[in-house]
Amino acid sequence: MPDDLAIVAEGLTKRFGDVHALDDVSLDVPRGTVFGLLGPNGAGKTTAVRILTTILRPDAGSASVLGHDVVRDADTVRTLIGLAGQYAAVDENLTARENLRLVGRLTHLPAGVIRERSGDLLRRFALSDAADRPVKTYSGGMRRRVDLAAALVHRPPVLFLDEPTTGLDPQGRNDLWRVIEELVADGATLLLTTQYLEEADRLADRIAVVDHGRVIASGTPAELKASLGTTVLEFTFRDDAGATAAAEVLAGTSPALSAKPPTRDGAKIELTVDEGARVVIDALRTLDGAGLEPAGLTLREPSLDDVFLSLTGHRAEFEVEGDAA
Repeated sequence: MPDDLAIVAEGLTKRFGDVHALDDVSLDVPRGTVFGLLGPNGAGKTTAVRILTTILRPDAGSASVLGHDVVRDADTVRTLIGLAGQYAAVDENLTARENLRLVGRLTHLPAGVIRERSGDLLRRFALSDAADRPVKTYSGGMRRRVDLAAALVHRPPVLFLDEPTTGLDPQGRNDLWRVIEELVADGATLLLTTQYLEEADRLADRIAVVDHGRVIASGTPAELKASLGTTVLEFTFRDDAGATAAAEVLAGTSPALSAKPPTRDGAKIELTVDEGARVVIDALRTLDGAGLEPAGLTLREPSLDDVFLSLTGHRAEFEVEGDAA
């Protein structure tokens, strides 16, 4: 395993009955970076994390963390990692301070280190004022912060965050994003699973897009978006029928307008192009010649949602509850 890599997975495969939760997944995570596993519920993200954190054994393939095999050297790997799962793993009947000190004892830290480390983390996560209240009195965002703090008590060099902001309001999500950015600035390596396109775009140095247990694309956020072209044209029509007719007309001339056929979502159609200014004029002329008049027109840069649509043929509709994998 190269010294500059914190996590390496090669050909990971995991089945649950007839379900392929992971199907030949490989990835490399450089030290001191954030790697994002992006995909909808059931894509296999949580299964990958469970294997990399020694909770599950793969059916095939191998993985290592800081050079230690997650199966053969599982005990060593556990001392090197922190894990914050989808749901807070702290004891809600204990206070935040008691939870952090309990984790310190379980990881065999000296008593003095436990006290110092707990106090530092409570301050860092803005929990000092509520440190001696039972966690069951906390808001969802506060519980998530306690959970993340607990994963950091023993100063792990590698941290796994499995959908850490699920269920948080926008302010809570932004607060946690800032904490994650501070951890990376301090030298930590993070593997982050997320359903949220905005989260992956903001936090991840590199992204693997996962769907149905397979990695279908990987790269930096900029690389993934650039693969679609430099501009997205959005035409809005008064009704679905107008958008359908426009998509058919533009599809017939798409080689001149765009490398990819237009996509339709209700009364809106989109084209991804390399020369936005020229193509928008050509597209408007084509629509006018067919007697079709858009109600609105928007030019924007591609998003990760556009990437997902291009790769899978459907939007990133990630808000369904319950991750089967």
